[in-house]
Parts: sequence; structure tokens; C-alpha cells
Amino acid sequence: MYRSNTCGALRSSDIDNEVILSGWVHKVRDKGFVAWIDLRDRYGITQLLFDEERTSAELLEKARSLGRETVIQIKGRVLERASKNKNIPTGDIEVLVNELNILNKSLLPPFTIENETDGGEDIRMKYRYLDIRRNPVKENLIFRHKVSMEVRKYLSNQGFIDIETPYLIKSTPEGARDFVVPSRMNEGQFYALPQSPQTFKQLLMVGGMDKYFQIVKCFRDEDLRADRQPEFTQIDCEMAFVEQEDILNTFEGLTKHLLKSIKGVEVDNFPRMTYDEAMQRYGNDKPDIRFGMEFGELNAVAQHKDFKVFNSAELVVGIAVPGAAAYTRKEIDALVDWVKRPQVGALGMVYVKYNEDGSLKSSVDKFYDQADLARWAHATQAKKGDLICVLSGDKNKVRAQLSALRMELAQRLGLRNPKEFAPLWVIDFPLLELDEETGTYHAMHHPFTSPKPGQLQLLDKNPGAVKANAYDLVLNGNEIGGGSIRIHDKETQAIMFRHLGFSPEEAKAQFGFLMDAFQYGAPPHGGIAFGLDRLVAILGGQETIRDFIAFPKNNSGRDIMIDAPASIDEDQLKELNLKLDL
Repeated sequence: MYRSNTCGALRSSDIDNEVILSGWVHKVRDKGFVAWIDLRDRYGITQLLFDEERTSAELLEKARSLGRETVIQIKGRVLERASKNKNIPTGDIEVLVNELNILNKSLLPPFTIENETDGGEDIRMKYRYLDIRRNPVKENLIFRHKVSMEVRKYLSNQGFIDIETPYLIKSTPEGARDFVVPSRMNEGQFYALPQSPQTFKQLLMVGGMDKYFQIVKCFRDEDLRADRQPEFTQIDCEMAFVEQEDILNTFEGLTKHLLKSIKGVEVDNFPRMTYDEAMQRYGNDKPDIRFGMEFGELNAVAQHKDFKVFNSAELVVGIAVPGAAAYTRKEIDALVDWVKRPQVGALGMVYVKYNEDGSLKSSVDKFYDQADLARWAHATQAKKGDLICVLSGDKNKVRAQLSALRMELAQRLGLRNPKEFAPLWVIDFPLLELDEETGTYHAMHHPFTSPKPGQLQLLDKNPGAVKANAYDLVLNGNEIGGGSIRIHDKETQAIMFRHLGFSPEEAKAQFGFLMDAFQYGAPPHGGIAFGLDRLVAILGGQETIRDFIAFPKNNSGRDIMIDAPASIDEDQLKELNLKLDL
């Protein structure tokens, strides 16, 4: 038996018990006549005691020689600790060691295994197995486990069945780039790793499995960022014989359950906002509604003077920043520089200080009087002491620019409280998006999304006006889930494929299996997929998903611990009928 107890289990009630512990040497403290070792495992830390009075000289010397992270087993008796440590659960006791076995020696780790480590991100990712020993990473992985188990518990209690779908599937031209896998037995042909189990879960609805879920790995070969990895995990769900309202109610229930069971937070309000309203009020389709700073459109009150910048703009729009009228000119100039960065792309920013005495001072006083600026304040819902920030230009670009500024200012002002949770449904998305370069439409979500009832006929007349029967669940400014009611008949799906530029032959080659299945009694159905990585990070009070993944990739999509991706040898290439020309 390697251990009778874990290193986080012993308490005062265990005093005088003989115990066996195993773990890693966390620290050694040697005072000459006495030595202490902090022994650590996943469950906590227990202090081990070696002293000259009760420990043999050989055993004391052996303890002193131990290096950090060496794996040991000890046997000993639990004692009441003379100097108690209230910062750890085992702080009332220590173990007087009478036997010490070294199970495996350790090299000196490249960084300290502490909550606050001296290791940079690259070195910690290279030695991720050591990083996992640190409490913050360990606790994040345990937290992820708890979220996953609560998801399974809730969905199982709601009658959902966990069903696995294939990882080796067919590549399709829609969505992000696929990761492809060559087939040795089928020369010149390739599998793709799934970006989503989309078609399979629809086929399960045809198969009569009317409530499906899966916590599943998905893969997208696209550029990375803090909340995106080449492989990610979805809570993938589908339901048959449902309308949009059924889906929203079911997954409001899941979100409430997670917030209550994981965070102890009760949230009953799940407001709904159309895509158009979200873009107009916040400039993006995943607004953070924990704070205000809603957009005020200023065309009607700013385009009547001789200020050519505003007069030539498609949209003039502003936000009121609470309490920021006290900003110095230097601080405002820094904001102007921030919006001019290439990542934001604004050409400049106009500002108005709404002073505490009620006066308004702007950077364009030459063109606008107090009455004009008062109308701006009204449109942006500014109050005394606020700073009004105004951008102008192309409608879509300027909304995105002001949205970025709004989020940056909220972060600086401490308005994005990670302990506060504000969910929101965004509904009625456009069915199609226009690619301005090619002039063609593509599906905003995917080609299996149903148009809103009664709007199918608009596809021929005004495709850009057609709304999708789709919905996103947003939490604290992050999309955590998205889905739609699906097309479930062959004729409508054929119309959709035609408007996406597929010929009948191309549609049959790519998706014939699904359209054939629709001819055998496909029920009305819809679903949703939650991004588990992102959901866990937000519930954990963070927005970087990498800290909640056991073995993440870096920003280049590489696993620097195992050095992947990597070359394969020539024999493997030949077996796969591949040639690599460099």
C-alpha cells in the first residue's frame, strides 16, 4: 500500500494514528537539529517532522538530502503541531516520520512549483506536466471536471442520451478550414476531422433519438487567439419535435443550473435581443450587458454643421463614459491613439466633456455650440461628469471600432466584474452574409439553418433580408453557445444549397446522404452547441481558455511539449501515397 491517506486529509482527529503518505517533496526546511518536509499531492500538503530526539541520524540525513519534486513514501505517527498553520487544512497536525522510501528522484525543475511561479508561459507549456502540479492549474482542471459533470447530470435528467459520433468524416467546403487525414487504404482520398458533429446529430434525429448530447472534440484549422484552439470541446445538443422557444427554455435551464451549482449564483433574467438591435446598441452580436455605455446615434444632431468629417460619414455614433470627464488631455490623447491602432482602425476620435457644472467642452467647439452638444449628451444618455467619445465613418466599421473602445474602457474602469453574470439571447440573425469581395452570399451559421417561418420566399427577391431561425447565448460579452432550428425537408435544403452557389451535382456529392435521409420521415428539429472551454473559463472568472485545458497549443497551434506538428518519415509518406515537395 503506497498510502493510507492523502496529503490533504489528516486532521486533529487523526492524532496518534499511524499513517502512510506518498507524494512530492514541496519544500525542505533544515534547522540542524530538526528538519521539516512539506509533502504535496493533488489533495494538499502535510508537514513531515524529523528531529534528533526521535529520528535516527541516518533517517534525518536522508531527509535533508531530498531535492524538490522527489517522489517519496513515508510511514509515521500523526502529532499535534506545536506551531499551527491556519492557512492550510492540515495545519493543526504534522507527521513524525519513522520510515522514508525514495520512489523516484527528480531533477531540479526549470521553474518553481508554486502558486506564483518564476516560469514564463513558454517554459511552463514545454513542461506542462510540471505546471499541472501548481495549484492554479490543478484547480482549473478540477473546476472543468465539475462543470462537465454538472452538464452531464442536468442533460441526463432532462432525458438526453449521450451518443458518440465519428471523428473521421468527409470534408465539406462550408465553414473554417478542415484538418485532413490521408487514407492509406483509399489512395488519394482523405478524411476530415469534424468541425462539428452537425450532420450526424441531424441524422440521429431522423433515427428517432429525439434528445441527443455529446461532450465532443472538434477541430478547425484557423488562426488562434486567447479563446480559440485548433482542437476544442463542445457541449453538442439536438432535439426533435421542438421550436425555438423549446430550445431556449431548455438551455436557459442548463445555464441556470451551472451558475447555481458551480458558482452559487441565481440568475433568472435571460433577456432577448435581436441581432439588429445588438448591432445598433452595442456594435457587436455578443454584447456585454453588465454595464451601460450604449451607443447613441448622432447623425440627426451632428450632420447639420460644417464639420466635413461627420457630414461625409455613413454613421456618427458615440458613447458616454461614466465619470471620465475628469480625464486629462494626455489621457484623452492616449484614447485617441488607442482607437487609431491597426487592430481598431479608426481615423480619429471626437470627444465632449460634460462638466459637473453642466457646461460641455468638446474637441470640435469651432463647429458646434452648447445646444448642439447638449443634444449629443441626450442621445448618448450622458450625465454630468461623463466623457462622450464619438467615432464616425462606414456604418459597419465604425460600430466595430466603437464596440472595441467600449470594451476597453469598461475594462479600465473595472466594470467587467468576473463575479457578476449577465446572460443574453441574441436572436433573428441574418440567414446569409454577403462576401463583399466576391459578391456572393454564404451562410452566417451553416447551410442547414432554417429561415424564419414565412421568409423562404424572400430568398429569391432579397436574400440579405432573410432572417435565420438561429440564436446565440451570450454571457458577459462572450458567445458561449449557438444554434438554430434546422431545415428538415429535402426541397427547402435544395433551395438553400442553390442560394449558396452549389449546383445540384455538388450538393448531392457533398450532402446527398443528408438529403436522402430527409426523404424518410425527418422530424422538425433544432439544437445548440456550447463551447465548453470558453464556458468553463468564464465561470472560472477568466476569458483565456488555455488555462483550463490540460495540454493546450500555443498561439502558433503548436504543442511545444511534444513538439507537434512534426515531420513524418518517408516510408510513412509512401504508405499514404503522398509526396512532400519542399
